[in-house]
Amino acid sequence: MNPMDASREFTEDEVADLLQKLGQLRQELGKVIIGQAQTVESLIVALLAGGHCLLEGVPGLAKTLMVRTLADVIQLSFQRIQFTPDLMPTDIIGTEILEEEQGTGRRFLRFHRGPVFANLVLADEINRCPPKTQSALLEAMQEFAVTYGGKSYQLERPFFVLATQNPIEQSGTFPLPEAQLDRFLLYVRVVYPDQKEELEILSATTGSWAPKVDSVITAQEILRAQTLVREVRMSEALLGYVNEFVRATRPDTSTVPMVKDYVEWGAGPRGGQALILVAKARALLDGRFAVTLDDLHRMAIPVLRHRILINFKGQAERVDSDAVTRELLRRMPGPRDPLR
Repeated sequence: MNPMDASREFTEDEVADLLQKLGQLRQELGKVIIGQAQTVESLIVALLAGGHCLLEGVPGLAKTLMVRTLADVIQLSFQRIQFTPDLMPTDIIGTEILEEEQGTGRRFLRFHRGPVFANLVLADEINRCPPKTQSALLEAMQEFAVTYGGKSYQLERPFFVLATQNPIEQSGTFPLPEAQLDRFLLYVRVVYPDQKEELEILSATTGSWAPKVDSVITAQEILRAQTLVREVRMSEALLGYVNEFVRATRPDTSTVPMVKDYVEWGAGPRGGQALILVAKARALLDGRFAVTLDDLHRMAIPVLRHRILINFKGQAERVDSDAVTRELLRRMPGPRDPLR
């Protein structure tokens, strides 16, 4: 699919149709995913912003089901890669296979595409394979292409990587390097459902009835929505606030004591870009064409969670990046009139 097709101007009818389908997308996911509303919203926001998402949660919280359902609802090609310690880079991007031409008997090498050649790729338990294999996803996630044998192969758009990792089993795992973590637009922690939601899950998933979802939006329409996200307005006041907020995560430029005491490295410019894009995507998902301060505040933690590195003192005192971000939100509430 050619992403250039999504660059033409929008008509009022097309915008209204896209907004309606985005609302239907959330409703269809809700048929299968009980509770987890914030996680589902984060997945859609990351997709609309054109980025990738890292999901962390204990087993049994429907992380894989969320991804499969998302692929069904959006009519996307889907591939699941189970990451294991013996997984090789060629198992992800593909390899050349020797083939023989019928009739002439001539032999030649043909590139056999790996599972990364899909619109939606689930990298299940990504921290179970060594860094060499993890890095095979880096070029694909950043450049939307893979290189093999000196030749570049473009990936079909939209291209969306959803990776999962288990926080409780750390033996035999390989933590993702900072360079790869930064390629993820959002780092989302999937939490347990509340008691009412869990009761509904138990009732709905242990009987004979199985919910069916309808495909409500196409891959081409998602590309158009990604283009529309960048048209969402953001005031100069909020743009300046994002700049100040991201700079406040860095010990050398921050005036916040918690940052100076516990942070080794803060977020770079990519963190600010990510925060702006996901705030715009969240606004569009709510049917708005202007970013609010609440959009920025709601998305700050999943955007900065993997972009603030805690130093040894902070780790010893059990301070994490979420606590730092919450402290920044408390000390930097934002402009009084963010619409100007």
